[in-house]
Amino acid sequence: MNEKTAASQISPPDFIPFTRPSFDEATIAAVAAVMQSGWVTSGPKVAEFEAELSRYFGDRPVRCFANGTATMKIALQIAGIGVGDEVITTPLSWVATANVILSVGAKPIFVDVDPRTRNLDLSQIVAAITPQTRAIMPVYLAGLPVDMDELYAIAKSHHLRVIEDAAQAFGSHWRDKRIGSIGDLVSFSFQANKNLTTVEGGCLVLNNSNETALAEKLRLQGLTRHGPDGMDVDVLGGKDNLTDINAVIGLHQLKNLPTFQARRVAIAKHYFELLKAGLNTSALKGFALQLPPENFSDSNWHLYQVLLPLQQLKVERSQIMTELKALGIGTGVHYPIITNFSLYRKLGYLAETTPVAEVIGRSILTLPLFPAMSDADVKRVCSSLIGVFQHHYQASA
Repeated sequence: MNEKTAASQISPPDFIPFTRPSFDEATIAAVAAVMQSGWVTSGPKVAEFEAELSRYFGDRPVRCFANGTATMKIALQIAGIGVGDEVITTPLSWVATANVILSVGAKPIFVDVDPRTRNLDLSQIVAAITPQTRAIMPVYLAGLPVDMDELYAIAKSHHLRVIEDAAQAFGSHWRDKRIGSIGDLVSFSFQANKNLTTVEGGCLVLNNSNETALAEKLRLQGLTRHGPDGMDVDVLGGKDNLTDINAVIGLHQLKNLPTFQARRVAIAKHYFELLKAGLNTSALKGFALQLPPENFSDSNWHLYQVLLPLQQLKVERSQIMTELKALGIGTGVHYPIITNFSLYRKLGYLAETTPVAEVIGRSILTLPLFPAMSDADVKRVCSSLIGVFQHHYQASA
């Protein structure tokens, strides 16, 4: 055995991150062309991207923003949500979902999640509605939407706005209709780990020209231009515009989305096949790992998440993640429950009031899933995960 061969055998395997964006050479060339054009901030590429997104969502008006947090905050402002108002949402999300509600002076009202879908439990919404309730903000965790028919029936009967946190759901469907092509105000994120990325960015799907005009003002200091030199500011806006550099990336991502999506579905199916086989061994008999809902008609498979049966493991989730990392497997947590964060505890929220979400927040684990993954990568993730489980399984627990 020569020195090179020996070294290759003791080197760690190639690291598989939990996600990685895909950019082709055409995208890189398009970014260079924008930079060479001299117009790099909001300009013709943003307008082109918005037009393509509008077509994608059935000709609904769409405006782009610097990030998916801005889209949610501006959606709340467009809906007239402010001081003294309440917004019903889920505690199992990225903290931005709740932070934007606080940022407009309103109060998040957290409702527990469905143990199977891990999304807002719609059966608990009506009991949470008060005279101060103005909106419902569902989150489509891992790209799986809630029951849209039930959601909008509740909203209509109680005269509530719906602001969909569809940050993870670009390309998802409800009964063959694209998320964003139906509904009220729908917010998407284009952050680096999303199914369609502009590196950073987001878009908001709106209902009419009045909302669109207000969104344009709110994303750029409340400014309205009149003629070559006239300006006015009549509302308090921010600095949340998307750049042409980001937009041209989005245009190319949109072209590649069908290919990306098909690969995500194939990877998810491979995960189900391999994990079910691995769990069906004598060494893991009775091991209660919960796989995600096997929904291939509605979900865009943004994430593949399992729930660890912590009561059956000798170690905590952090140790499982550490050992997988040592094996070259990246994992993530999406998400710890919002009401366990210090800020929200100081505001009087308790994780114990939403017990299903609290358990999921402690036990959820995100496995690698991105279009560039090979079948061999998926197999390596599954074999590594099964091996770690076998090492720490307490069958008698």
